[in-house]
Parts: sequence; C-alpha cells; structure tokens
Amino acid sequence: MTRILGIDPGSQRTGIGVIDVDNDGSSHHIYHAPLVLLGQSSFAERLKQLLLGLNAVIEEYSPKEVAIEQVFMSKNADSALKLGQARGAAISAVVLHNLPVHEYAVREIKLAVVGRGGADKQQIQHMVGVMLNLQGRLQSDAADALAVAITHAHVRASAQRLGVNTKQAWSRK
Repeated sequence: MTRILGIDPGSQRTGIGVIDVDNDGSSHHIYHAPLVLLGQSSFAERLKQLLLGLNAVIEEYSPKEVAIEQVFMSKNADSALKLGQARGAAISAVVLHNLPVHEYAVREIKLAVVGRGGADKQQIQHMVGVMLNLQGRLQSDAADALAVAITHAHVRASAQRLGVNTKQAWSRK
C-alpha cells in the first residue's frame, strides 16, 4: 500500500487530499481539507502558513509520494506569480521531508479522472466522489487535490505495469 498526498496550490486556499492505494490499484480516501490562507497579515505570512500547514499534514499522514498541480497560464500576471510562489512554498514543504514530487498539468488531471481534458469543476468533483466512494458534494479545492492524487496513482500503476518510471509512463512522445 502507498499513501499519496495530492496538492492543489493556491495563494488564498490550497486543497489537500490524501489517499491510500492498494497493490491491486484501488484507491481509498484518507483525508481532505482546504488550507485557508486568507486573513493573514501579508502574502509572505500566507506562504509561511502554507508551508507550516503542509508540514503538519505530512507529519500527521506520512505520505510516501506527493503529487501537485502544475501552474497554468493566467491572463492576470500577478495571480500567476502568486500561484507560482504558493507552489514553491508547497514544494518546499514536501522536499523538506525528502518526499518525491510528481507534477501534473490541469488537462492531464482532468483526462485521468474524467476522461476528458476539458472537463469542468463539477465533473471533477463528481468523479472524485464516485472513485473514492464519498458521500455529498466535495469542495472544489479538496476535489482537485484528491484528483491530483488519483492521477498520480493511475500513472504510478501504469508505470509499474510497463516497468518504467512515472515520467515515461505519462509521456506522449
């Protein structure tokens, strides 16, 4: 069994999702929550809270691998920069624990979870709930974080079957 932490980074809210993946490939929900960063006195303070919050999650749930959503291009340069900085803080928390980081683009996550790279938020939320047998509507940040973890679980299983690393298993080249 492997425990995977999925992270949907954000400068105001970061989604966190933890799943266990059995040797047969089945996934089980362990934990999900948004890490709300609003209300902090400065952006630097929010980044600190993000790093400390993820550190606490890593220490409590002891994941073996971590998957994080890549930054997508935004029309607003300031938002894209802040998102990139939040990703940096999240990755820093992960590497401080010597955990491997696997990155996935939004379209790859949607394709892996819904089967369509152009899927909308509601489709992601629905499929994550179905795949992990969760009741009720998932909050978007948590659903996205769990979707990143599920994507990595699928890619990881494919890589093991093919006898290659996860980057090779996902490559379209």
